[in-house]
Amino acid sequence: MLKVYGDYRSGNCYKIKLMLHLLDQPYEWIAINILRGETRSEEFLKKNPNGKIPVLELEDGSCLWESNAILNYLAEGSEFLPTDPRLRTQVLQWQFFEQYSHEPFIAVARYIKVYLGMPEERRDEYEAKQLDGYHALNVMEQQLLRTPYLVGDHYSIADVALYAYTHVAEEGGFDLGGYPAIRQWLQRVASHPRHVGMYD
Repeated sequence: MLKVYGDYRSGNCYKIKLMLHLLDQPYEWIAINILRGETRSEEFLKKNPNGKIPVLELEDGSCLWESNAILNYLAEGSEFLPTDPRLRTQVLQWQFFEQYSHEPFIAVARYIKVYLGMPEERRDEYEAKQLDGYHALNVMEQQLLRTPYLVGDHYSIADVALYAYTHVAEEGGFDLGGYPAIRQWLQRVASHPRHVGMYD
C-alpha cells in the first residue's frame, strides 16, 4: 500500500490526500510533526534528503517528494492529467505558478498565523505577504472568469495544486469576498463525488 508522510494541516500534503481520494486509491497516512523537527530525523532524511513533506512511499519502498511532482505521478493515465501536449503544458504552467507565485505568499502567511500563532517578530513578514498573495488571486480570478477550471472545462491536477491553499486562504488573512469566480471554482472542486476535505 502507498504511504503518505505528511501533516494534515499542510496544503502541500493535502494535495496528495485529495488526489488519492479522487483516484479512489487506498493509502496509509503517517503523521509528521514539522514543528518538532521530525522531518530532520536521520530516518526521514533517508526518504527525502531535502527534509520536507509530503513524501509518497511506493510499494517497493522507493520515495517520491515535491507535492506537484507526486501529483503528476499519481495522475498519469487518469482523467486528471490531459494527454494533449498543449493542455499538459498548461497544467505545468499552473503548477509552477502555484509554487513560485502563490504558495510563497498565501501559504506562508497562513503558516505564520495558524502554525506559529502570529509571533510579533514575524508580523511585518506576514503583512508583506498580503500584496503578492492578492496578486496571485487576481491572476486566478482572470482565468476562472473565462473557464470553469484552470485548464479549460476539465478538473485537473492544476486545480488540485491551487485548491489546496486557496480554499484556506482566509486562514492566512486573505479576503475572498472580491473573487466571485474563485469562490464558484472552490465550490465546483468541492462538489466532486470523491472530494475529501483538508480536515476530514
